[in-house]
Amino acid sequence: MAKKKIDGWLFVQIGIIILFILFLVYPLLGIIKQSVIMEDGRFSLEQFQKFFENKHHYQTIFNSFKITITVTLLTLLLGIPLSYFYTFYRLKGSKLIFVIAILCSMSAPFLGAYSWVMLLGRAGVITKFCKAALGITLPSIYGFGGIVFTQTLKFFPLVFIYMNGAFRNIDNTLMEASENLGCTGIKRLFNVVMQLSMPTILAASLMVFMRTFADFGAPTILGEGYKTFPVLLYNEYLGENGSNYYFAAALSVIAVVITAVFFFIQKYATSKFAFSINALHPIDKKKAKGIQGFFMHLYSYLLCGLAVLPQLYIIYLSFRNSKGSVFKPGFSLDNYRLAIKKKLFLSTYNTVIMGAIALIAIILLSVLIAYVVVRRSSILSHSIDTIAMLPYIMPGAVIGISLLIAYGSKPLALTGTMAIMVLSFIIRRMPYTIRSATATLQQIPMSIEEAAISLGSSKSKTFSRITVPMMSSGILSGAILSWVAIVTELSSSVILYSNKTTTLTMQAYIYIGRGEYGTAAAFAAILTIITAISLFVYMALSKSEDVKI
Repeated sequence: MAKKKIDGWLFVQIGIIILFILFLVYPLLGIIKQSVIMEDGRFSLEQFQKFFENKHHYQTIFNSFKITITVTLLTLLLGIPLSYFYTFYRLKGSKLIFVIAILCSMSAPFLGAYSWVMLLGRAGVITKFCKAALGITLPSIYGFGGIVFTQTLKFFPLVFIYMNGAFRNIDNTLMEASENLGCTGIKRLFNVVMQLSMPTILAASLMVFMRTFADFGAPTILGEGYKTFPVLLYNEYLGENGSNYYFAAALSVIAVVITAVFFFIQKYATSKFAFSINALHPIDKKKAKGIQGFFMHLYSYLLCGLAVLPQLYIIYLSFRNSKGSVFKPGFSLDNYRLAIKKKLFLSTYNTVIMGAIALIAIILLSVLIAYVVVRRSSILSHSIDTIAMLPYIMPGAVIGISLLIAYGSKPLALTGTMAIMVLSFIIRRMPYTIRSATATLQQIPMSIEEAAISLGSSKSKTFSRITVPMMSSGILSGAILSWVAIVTELSSSVILYSNKTTTLTMQAYIYIGRGEYGTAAAFAAILTIITAISLFVYMALSKSEDVKI
């Protein structure tokens, strides 16, 4: 009697589950435990009670919701028209628009906030010019309005990226049919294009919602009394006036519950638009001409120009003479010389090395997870898919705190090490590559692998030499998103970093906090350059001018 062959993929699934239990589930359980088990060992809900009894505490949730909902709506209003013009019309400089939009979406949010303070703050360049030359007093960049302004300009490119893919998948025959029926212009946009793109609109909304809700840097720099939930969470864990780890753990649990609720609401809404479209006849771009074309170009250029202004201004400031928070006339390399003395090389090395290690691990895990989810459907694989998406709905601060609780003491003390930073990068940014790789694999027919096996290729060789290369476009797209998110990560790094594991993002944030704006600009400029180089390398490798999500 022939022995039944053991499926090697079963061991892969078990191995992945074990990794998730060790580095994701166990840390999360540690947070839950610390939120309800007090120092004396008794069970208590007093930390949750403390939160809801204090108006200043639960007001931060309302503040975060107010900002998040406003930013999400504004990014849709700005990003969808830009993507529509970009996809359906031949705009002059369209490649430049794409590159600028990607660069804007892939920079750290707090850098934009810092730059806008330099431009529109009380002593900002634009503020002083408008006051002196025009006699106009501009609105304050601080508080609710300033946070919304900076985050909207930071996150609308995410909507642009998502919608590009959705619009490209609309078959041109549908557009022609609607036109023959008299449905054109704005009417066609809302009744046809938007309806067909609704799943992607909901996905883009969720992405913006999660990123905005979890953002810690911009509200810290611009808040001035308008405190958001992530800022409260950070202050309770690493505040200058003392820490309350038990209260911070309770806040972390509340954060996960809130984001999970919105995640499932989005999933439910998306299920109501459960259909698929495929562009057998790609969209035929029209020439943007006449007064309509003029306003399309004007809108696209102004919006992208405004969004990229912070990045350009940071690079400009990095060459200005400065002392503390004051920029003086003239240009020099003094900011870079000072940055070199203050760990520029170390932070650059850490950013690149830790990012590269995390990215390699993310790619390997994502390929395996995508394959078992799509090709080895089972309760185990569905469990892996569900657990893998948990970091997608978790603010970075929660991941940082959970890792510190789980691995901050013996037997596996990782506090202050490169290992715990890399772990946070992997956990926090892996969902991007998993989703992209999974979506790509779902489009590859199983018959291709079956044909290779029938011709004598082993299963392992078929996987490594046929399946994985065919997944390369999705892997690359997810990897570039994961990579840039890693090198600009702040919310988990601010909790986990040490002097030896500091990154460019952390150094820029530290020196902004110290009021040494010239030095901060030098760190931020190097970070911006690394981000730009990463994007151009991706475009060269993928031979594409788009990012598929």
